Amino acid sequence: MRVNKKFSCLPAEEKGIHIINIRAIEDIGYDQHESTLLNSLSKNPDADCKYGLYFRDGKRKVDYILVYHYKKSSAGKTLARRAQQNDSSVRSTKQDQPLPGKGVQLEMVEGEPHMDYHEDDKRFRREEYEGNLVEAGLELERDEDTKIHGIGFVKIHAPWNVLCREAEFLKLKMPTKKMYQINQTHGLLKKINSVIQKITEPIQPKVAEHKPQTVKRLSYPFSREKQHLFDLSDKDSFFDSKTRSTIVYEILKRTTCTKAKYSMGITSLLANGVYSAAYPLHDGDYEGENVEPNDRKLLCEEWASYGVFYKYQPIDLVRKYFGEKIGLYFAWLGVYTQMLIPASIVGIIVFLYGCATVDENIPSMEMCDQRNNITMCPLCDRTCSYWKMSSACATARASHLFDNPATVFFSVFMALWAATFMEHWKRKQMRLNYRWDLTGFEEEEDHPRAEYEAKVLEKSLRKEHKHKETDKEKLTWKDRFPAYLTNFVGIIFMVGLTFAIVFGVIIYRISTAAALAISSTPSGRSSVRVTVTATAVIINLVVIIILDEVYGCIARWLTQIEVPKTDKNFEERLIFKAFLLKFVNAYTPIFYVAFFKGRFVGRPGDYVYIFHSFRMEECAPGGCLMELCIQLSIIMLGKQLIQNNLFEIGIPKMKKFIRYLKLKRRRSLDHEEHMKKKQRYEVDYNLEPFAGLTPEYMEMIIQFGFVTLFVASFPLAPLFALLNNIIEIRLDAKKFVTELRRPVAVRAKDIGIWYNILRGIGKLAVIINAFVISFTSDFIPRLVYLYMYSENGTMHGFVNHTLSSFNVSDFQAGTAPNDPLDLGYEVQICRYKDYREPPWSENKYDISKDFWAVLAARLAFVIVFQNLVMFMSDFVDWIIPDIPKDISQQIHKEKVLMVEVFMREEQGKLHMLETWKDTDKRKGENCNNHSPRLSRSHSGSLSSCHSYPLDV
Repeated sequence: MRVNKKFSCLPAEEKGIHIINIRAIEDIGYDQHESTLLNSLSKNPDADCKYGLYFRDGKRKVDYILVYHYKKSSAGKTLARRAQQNDSSVRSTKQDQPLPGKGVQLEMVEGEPHMDYHEDDKRFRREEYEGNLVEAGLELERDEDTKIHGIGFVKIHAPWNVLCREAEFLKLKMPTKKMYQINQTHGLLKKINSVIQKITEPIQPKVAEHKPQTVKRLSYPFSREKQHLFDLSDKDSFFDSKTRSTIVYEILKRTTCTKAKYSMGITSLLANGVYSAAYPLHDGDYEGENVEPNDRKLLCEEWASYGVFYKYQPIDLVRKYFGEKIGLYFAWLGVYTQMLIPASIVGIIVFLYGCATVDENIPSMEMCDQRNNITMCPLCDRTCSYWKMSSACATARASHLFDNPATVFFSVFMALWAATFMEHWKRKQMRLNYRWDLTGFEEEEDHPRAEYEAKVLEKSLRKEHKHKETDKEKLTWKDRFPAYLTNFVGIIFMVGLTFAIVFGVIIYRISTAAALAISSTPSGRSSVRVTVTATAVIINLVVIIILDEVYGCIARWLTQIEVPKTDKNFEERLIFKAFLLKFVNAYTPIFYVAFFKGRFVGRPGDYVYIFHSFRMEECAPGGCLMELCIQLSIIMLGKQLIQNNLFEIGIPKMKKFIRYLKLKRRRSLDHEEHMKKKQRYEVDYNLEPFAGLTPEYMEMIIQFGFVTLFVASFPLAPLFALLNNIIEIRLDAKKFVTELRRPVAVRAKDIGIWYNILRGIGKLAVIINAFVISFTSDFIPRLVYLYMYSENGTMHGFVNHTLSSFNVSDFQAGTAPNDPLDLGYEVQICRYKDYREPPWSENKYDISKDFWAVLAARLAFVIVFQNLVMFMSDFVDWIIPDIPKDISQQIHKEKVLMVEVFMREEQGKLHMLETWKDTDKRKGENCNNHSPRLSRSHSGSLSSCHSYPLDV
């Protein structure tokens, strides 16, 4: 759509004038009804425009939408007239533009609200910005006659010449006319692949993009000079909607709003409220009768539905609709979920092995045997009495389910599984890069963020105020030092807060255990440990969920005050801070139970106290591994169920309901507006804006930590993660298709910093599992007893070997049980779990040599396990190539074919030149064969003969 020249191009000397003068000029000669820049839609929209998907003419497609708030008042005209009357005085004022959103500081007109000046400022900026967009080649159309009062929409269309120009600038790879055959497998592999295809056919999505391809179009960066190479038979579909919106967004980002030093692109205009939203449109409705087929509807049916949870994802269609970055996220999530299947199967086998061998486990049988009559020392001072070890029989039997020799094998398996998963994803990523024409793609530096530009402008204005000549300014580490200091102090404070909360829960556990021990009922005393553990874990879960949300907001604020230059820098810094805080928040309680609980207890008669009154916690007779399993399972399942699923379902539903109530109230005020059918851009405006992939990745990375870091204590973790992810994929898909505005497609060839975080967690998992097996479980003490102390080569006597003796007469004053005859007999010697000398020894209660033997074995196991598993993981990494062989061959084949195409083109040009030369030569010979008389009498003929080839 063409623009009125009066409106689109101001004279050069007027482009830098004060904003009030622009309004005065408009009031003088540019009436709003004359301008053809932004036409209004009629009150009854024509069905030809498909309710907002096209311009009013029904031909030009809407590629992007800008949304703004407006107020209809007479203040603007009054302000313009005053500006016109005082034109000379206004021109003499300072020429520098104010900061966006600050308004123009002029004397207020009586009876006019101050807000009108801000509204006029925003309107002037919009008019200049939209005029610059038209100069850039875009076509615009405005609609203020909508069902949403006070909201205006600007529809943007990119014509063919603009699309071609920007595609060349962005170096977009587009399909050429040349097609080639994809190498197919032969022999046995071909038969295996055909069998697999037949078996998996029912679980394949019914979309054209997911069918196996035998031919592929050769792709090449688009060039206007080489348009003949590309398949331009259908120009309307050559650039799909995703590519069109990406091109328009690039123009929006680089188009400036003012000629002043502060260049305001769309990000700055959004940040300062000049526009309230900017987004591409969805392809159409996804439900309802008589809905035209579109990619969104297809995605809703074949991807964003819980009824297709068993099917593969249509990743190519997801990429086609949402772009490569979102496509890679769902591809990664799909690969991760598939890889959880073998891990879940092995975990179930390990758990079933523990169930099958629990009755054959000699240590638990000895603990449950009441004939042993082992009397244990009190668990707390004064109020707790002596107790029988056989009362902890259930805990001992349950511990064997997770603390058995198979868990060591499972830890090694999961370490290799993590390495295999990373390699498998790299290969899958390369396949996607080849299929999506991303080979050779390199990310270019993004445009500066609005906040960064504002800080740079503020810095340059300060220097100008001091009469200093400045070059192009940029923020240095000195400018950011206060922000860095705030980040450091803030992160240290948050980590300290997490430790303090965990310490508070420890105090709760100790005090609650002491309080419940006073209970006179035997059932109350027997369930003390289970009650304390369960309630403490629930408290931890609630605190973790609350702090997760708080830490997410704090990490974003800390990143914002750093003022990173580009969106990529902002995202990476935000990810680092958020991951650090959420990692500490989620795993600190688990680390405490795994490595600190029961380590600093002391011994009877010389216990370690907190605040001189609370005794440190002890592990159960069967060890702390069972409690670690409970802690890990409740926190993992609780986070997944409450935070990941209920929050993701509940909060969007609640926001949608609130928006529905607001719209219902507006409709009740205006029945005529209610009867109008909504345009596509109005419907999309009521959807939630896309907030990025960081929250989606973060919850999966934390889950990956639960699956790998402490898997030795909870073999069923991969199974629960698998069940969660099956729901998570469809939940995220439904959110993207039905509840979010369509995000701008972003090209990306990998998952970025998340891959490095995954590798770091995989390496850390090897070390942590080595320490869990060695120090938290009883695996090493059993091996030491079996090969060093067992008389008959069996585990008989192991429980007695791990218990030390204590003479009750050595209790400190005031710490002995109040009821020493609670068991019905007088106790002289009680037992406690530790390796110490007996009371009848010369060095009574000192650490025995058995302790040092077990410690040496534990440390040796950590070193051997860590190095062995690391070596095996690196071997898996080395033996599996990052790029599949067939993909590398296809990439090479593409290069060869492209060289052939250009060689043929060059040969064609040479052949054409030779043809022209032969034609020129023959024409010259014909002219020379003419008679001399004819040549002299027609002197112009010879020259015309020689000039013919030039005319051609």
